[in-house]
Amino acid sequence: SMFVSGGVSGFFLAQPSIDIMLHATYFVVGHFHMVMGVAAMFGIFAATYFWFPKMAGRMMNETLGKVHFWLSFVGAYCIFMPFHYLGIAGNIRRYSSFPDDFLQPLIPVHRWITVAALITGAAQLVFLYNLIHSRFWGKLATDNPWEGTSLEWSTATPPPFDNFGGKHPVVYHDPYQYGVQSSVGDYVMQTSPEQVKTEHEEK
Repeated sequence: SMFVSGGVSGFFLAQPSIDIMLHATYFVVGHFHMVMGVAAMFGIFAATYFWFPKMAGRMMNETLGKVHFWLSFVGAYCIFMPFHYLGIAGNIRRYSSFPDDFLQPLIPVHRWITVAALITGAAQLVFLYNLIHSRFWGKLATDNPWEGTSLEWSTATPPPFDNFGGKHPVVYHDPYQYGVQSSVGDYVMQTSPEQVKTEHEEK
């Protein structure tokens, strides 16, 4: 979502006739930060929530995770989408003050962005609290809380020193075997000797 919405604004910057007017404005700031900044940060957050149980042996709080996500998601759009409007309106970037008369009506937009940035920044304290609290007092995680099928979810949580407790895993299936009927549900682990048929084989 972040990468796509930020990337779409790149189409305008790719047109020389439009880029002449936009390249030194806040439009570029909004485009760049949506693509390179916010999209990357959400990837880091997602990876943290996903891998935390395997690394720490405990689950992060789901409710706090949802609060953090929605405050960050909505907040990011409240910050960087108005940047595009500022750029279209001719607001030059890298200027610390706006003395020109035509920029005066845009000052409330800057105030809006400032408030949104402060709220979004404060939302990261929710993530930090969740991370620290869950590390010591979170719910104990099972070895495979997400019902993954690949090798890393077949070992203990947290993993032992050599990852697999001195035993080399034996692989019976390709990774990502979902949509099959097995004794554990609609998936089968790579290390399970259970014979299952994929949808392709059934046809």
